[in-house]
Order: sequence, then structure tokens, then C-alpha cells
Amino acid sequence: MLARRNFLKVSLAAGGGMLLTATLPAAAKAATLGKAGTDAVALNAYLQIAPDGLITITAKNPEVGQGVKMMLPMLIAEELDADWSKVQIAQADLDARYPGQVAGGSTATPLNWLPMRQVGAAGRQMLIAAAAAQWGVPAAECETAPGVVLHKATGQSLSFGALATQAASMPVPDVKTLKLKDPKTFRIIGQPTRNLEVPRIVTGQPMFGIDVSVPGMLYAVFQKCDVHGGKLVRSNVADIRKLPGVRAAFEVKGGTDLRGLLDGVAVVADNWWQANRARQQLDIIWDEGNVAGQSSHDFAATAIRMSKGRPESILRRDGNPDAAFGKAAHVLEAAYSYPFLSHTNLEPQNCTAHVKDGQVEIWAPTQNPAPGAALVSSTLGVPPTAIKVHMVRAGGGFGRRLSNDYMVEAAWISKVAGAPVKLLWTREDDMRHDMYRPGGFHFFKAGVDANGQLIAFRDHFVTYSQDGAIAASADMSPAEFPARMVEHLEFGVSMIPLRAPTGPMRAPRSNAFGFAFQSFLDELAHASGVDPVQFAHNILGAPRLLPDPPMPRQGPGFDTGRMRGVIDLVAEKSGWGKQTFPHGTGMGLAYYFSHLGYFAEVVQATVNATGEITVDKVWVAGDIGSQIINPLNAENQAQGSALDGISQALGQALTIDGGRIVEGNFDSVLPLRMRQAPPVEVHFLVSDHPPTGLGEPALPPALPALANAIFAATGKRIRSLPFKDHDLSAAA
Repeated sequence: MLARRNFLKVSLAAGGGMLLTATLPAAAKAATLGKAGTDAVALNAYLQIAPDGLITITAKNPEVGQGVKMMLPMLIAEELDADWSKVQIAQADLDARYPGQVAGGSTATPLNWLPMRQVGAAGRQMLIAAAAAQWGVPAAECETAPGVVLHKATGQSLSFGALATQAASMPVPDVKTLKLKDPKTFRIIGQPTRNLEVPRIVTGQPMFGIDVSVPGMLYAVFQKCDVHGGKLVRSNVADIRKLPGVRAAFEVKGGTDLRGLLDGVAVVADNWWQANRARQQLDIIWDEGNVAGQSSHDFAATAIRMSKGRPESILRRDGNPDAAFGKAAHVLEAAYSYPFLSHTNLEPQNCTAHVKDGQVEIWAPTQNPAPGAALVSSTLGVPPTAIKVHMVRAGGGFGRRLSNDYMVEAAWISKVAGAPVKLLWTREDDMRHDMYRPGGFHFFKAGVDANGQLIAFRDHFVTYSQDGAIAASADMSPAEFPARMVEHLEFGVSMIPLRAPTGPMRAPRSNAFGFAFQSFLDELAHASGVDPVQFAHNILGAPRLLPDPPMPRQGPGFDTGRMRGVIDLVAEKSGWGKQTFPHGTGMGLAYYFSHLGYFAEVVQATVNATGEITVDKVWVAGDIGSQIINPLNAENQAQGSALDGISQALGQALTIDGGRIVEGNFDSVLPLRMRQAPPVEVHFLVSDHPPTGLGEPALPPALPALANAIFAATGKRIRSLPFKDHDLSAAA
């Protein structure tokens, strides 16, 4: 157990009041994820109580729309027993005393559920101690109500503000002495709570990275080669420098890391319009290198050729699939594929940087600021201590802002230009220089016995490699569902070399695998004449915990009972199997475990005679543990995830041709329009497990549930994304 001085440091705040700086044990974090651990991890969540009663809670993680800037303070405020109307929230800058300042993997809730509550509980205990000392009564006789300490026996009360300065002098509590609230007494946790920044967002007040303005700031654009990894040969920068408003134009010689500073030409001007107009007059000669075979058409042809042979490697083999296929009552083969995708953040990549006198100050809408600062440090040759990063609210992240190429670009341009600059990408920059969700190909074969039980399963997965290793976010777990629930199973992998950079996108891997695997399992159910809900029960079997999670760091394992629970809940809420639809309308079911969350979804869709798809309604059922911290935000996250998945399914795809991305804007990559968005009804199944995150796990089932609904409506099976590429008209 940690020494007291290692748990909490208390000091007098400027102007009086109490400032808490916390250090929490890693055991709290590890226990949540089902791992052992005893090392101390300094989380340093700050809580400040002013004499006037105003409580300031600092949110340490980046806010990218997932609601963490509200969620973390809610945990602290609950255990403090704060009056929420007197709470204000501050955003932390990047600070080495805050490990884990990252927005990704839906990890904020599981990693902070206990530590943040301990911070609040420590503060509450010290306020009680201060009140007890003033009144000369035992602390055990005192209790709290929102914002006050009470001694009911004498009727005395003191506000937190009145006690804050004295509380700063109280002995710090040992973590072992902290008594956390019974969830039945929660006043803040579990209450639908509106995001405090909503009024600013909906009224268009400046708060995002794209809104940053600093004194003396210039505007920059950066032209890179659209063929990924292309090298700069020469340009007409001398001519560009003469254009109106242009302050600087220069060539940049970067490296080979597609996530770092690359070759290009920077243009700096008095305003962004002038910079971008000048950019349009650039004349650049690039060395594009060898791009032979780097096209979507070639990738598909290569995958088909590979599928006809043995996989290059075997990821998993259980039993004897070949022998089992011979005993199956129904054997089905199908090929599924999905394209490369751009993250399409509504706010394109941007960063404001000021490099002066060896110091670097950065304002960045980043999901992962620490690696960004390290990248700037190594590229510019400045010590990490010379870099200050302000974390600015991001207009969407979805994994794109885990990479920080735009951050190092802005810093480099500022250094050369000798002025603070705001670098702003265009939408075309954003799509053509993304860290793409990798495409992939699955060649399935499966066998079902006469009782509707899946007895054999094979997947030859054709994916992508870079520099001889599997590309980022292009791998598959040997425990991918339905592994471990099928006696005879084989996962094989073959790889196609790729130049384009890839990376995580909301529910990495799962967003693609969910479509392929869950659509194929629906095919098997229908081929076997078994209702999809029953077919899922047959695969999952009895409720039990399978110890190996489908992906690393995904908790203690896969709980078949929890998955069965959300399937049954969504079936009940949607009226599954109890409705009769005319031809052209149908329901589809899909389910998936992702980022510690168990989700099942039903989609009802209608396809008219011309092939137009209307998504009528979506039902979502999720199990994310014992507590929904903010039900309003939780519902919004589940709804947004489902709509994001439907958007991907209907109209989003990127095409590679000659090593470059063909599409460049929303006229060719079609995000969901408001008129297309269906109502999404969300239900949570509360279970006796630690709370987990919600930014990602509700997305994967949406795509296959829609595909399966389209099959139910039309009898036509879609095996590749996006759906806009398929003719679903009655005559097709």
C-alpha cells in the first residue's frame, strides 16, 4: 500500500482555499482491467475549493466529443458531495504529472472509475475533519450534504467554501481509510447531466482548435505529395513568395515516417485565404517512387488470387475443420470485403504553434499529446522540457488524432517562418493524408449440423503489410468471434504490401470485422433455417467466462452470458420475431464485444423499388457494467456510434489508384445526412461488473445489422461495403 504522502498532497490555494493533488495506486487501474499491479501511477487530478464555495475540477484527458471532460469531474464531484451548480471544469494541459492523457480505446472510464472517486472521497474526508475540529466533535458524527458539512446532533453546518482553507491544513488521509459512497446514494453519478459546454458549442463560440488565435499569428498551408511517401524534387517557391499576403514560402525536407514530418512546401500568409490561393499556384515536381500494384483494383485481384491458395500463415487452428465440413448438414462459402476509410472529422486537422528562443508552445486538438510533443522534440531537436502543449477541444477524433503529423508540421513551419502560425488542412488534405482504416478481405467457409449448431469455421483473411510487418490496425486476434465457441476452426492470414499509412479508427478492427463476421453468421442462420437469435444462442452456449479476450487489453475475457443478455434485451425491445413486414422491409440482428462493452443491435430497414435504402429504426442494447455515469451522454454516445456505423455502411469508401487517394471531399465520400438518420432507441443492461467505456463498442454491430435487415427485406445479400455500390432495385 502507498504511503500517505504518496497518495495526496494538500496545499493552500492562491487567495485561500484548498488545492488537492492526488497520486493513485496502479492497483486500482489494474483491477478494473483484470490485471495485477502494485506500482504507483501519478494521476494528479486536481481539485480546488475556493473560499466562496466555487469548486474547480481539472479534467486531465483530451476532449474529442466523447464527454470525458464532464465524466471525470462528475466522479470526483460525486464522492466530494459537491453542489454541482458550483462546479466549474478546467482542461489540463499536457503535463508529465498526468500519465495517460489520451483519448482512445474507450479507456477513460475503466481506468479512472475508482481513482477519481478516491480523489473526491479524500477531499470530503478532509472537509469533514476541518468541520469536526471547529466544532470540537468527533468526525464520525459529521456528514455531508451537497456543498456543506453537517453535525445533525447540534444542527450546525458549514459550507465547503468556509471550510476549504482550514481543510488544507488537515492531515492527508490514507487510501485505506477512504469510504466510498454506496451507489444507492449517488446524486451526480447516474443522473442525466447536460454537458456544460453545450451552450458554447451550439452558439458557435470559439473553443476548438480551428478557433485558436494568438497575438501576431500567421496562417499556413502545407502541400505534400498525394502519393504517400513521395519525395520533393523541386518547386516554384520563389514565385510564390511574390504573391499578395505571402510572408514565407519554403520547401521542407522531411523523413520517411508517414506519421511524422514529410517532404512538402509550406506557404505562410497574413490570412488563410491568401495562403491557400498561393498554394493553388504551386508547381511541384515529385518523385513518386514505385507505385505498381498500389490500387484498389489490384488489391482486390491479388486477394482473390491469394484466396485460392493456402494462407501465408496460420493464426489459429482448433480441431480438424476439413473433416468437420464433411459431416455438416449445411456448408456455406462466401467472400466479404470492406474498403479503406477516412476518419472524416468534421473539424479538419489543424494546429497552432509558436517556436521562439528555443521554446515551443502548441495549441492542438490532439487525442494523444505526449507522443506529439515527443515527435516535435525529436524533429526540431529541442528538449521535451522546452515544449508546452495546450490541449484544445477537438471537433471529432475517432482515432485520427492519435497521430500528430499536423502538430510537427505546424511547429516546423513556425520555426522556419519565425512567427506563430496556425496550420489548417483542407478537407482534401484531410482525406488524402489520413491514417486510414485499412481495407480487408475475408474468404469464409463454415458448416452447421442438423441441429443448427456451428461445427466448423474457416477464414482466410487477406490484409495489408508495411515494411514486411502487418500494417497498423490491419491485424486480427486469434480469439476473434466465433473462435473458442466452435470446435473446429481455422484462421489463416495472407498479406498484400501497402504504401498508404493506416491506423486505428473508432472501434479499430471491430468496425470492419463486425460487418464481415456478423453478416456471414446471419447467412449461416438463414441457410440452416434457424432464427438468428437462436443461432446466436447456439454459438454462445451456456453463460461462462472465456479467459482470453478477443483483443489485447480487453479485460478478463469474453463473457457469453453478458452477450446473451444484450441479445435477448434487444430482441425484446425491438419486438423481434413478432412482426410481419411486407416485401421490401425487414429486420436484421448483429452483436459484438468491443472495448469491454457487450452490444447487440437490431435495424429495421426498407428498400424501395428503385433500390433506395431507408433505415427506419435502430434498437441498441448494451452492457457496460454496473453504472451508467451520465445517462444522457451514454445515450448520445450509443446513438452516435450506431449512426456512424450506418454512415460507413451506406456511403463511405476510399479508392486508391496509383498510390494516391481518389476521393477528396464529401461529394464522393458520403457521410450520413440528417434526413437519412433514423431514430435510435438505446437500452442498457446493468450488470455486476466494473463500469467500462462507451465511445466505441456500440458501432460494430450497426453495419451488419443493417446488411442483415436488407437481406430480410429483399433477399439480396450484400458482402462488400459500401452499400451505395450495390444495385438493390427490384429489377436487379
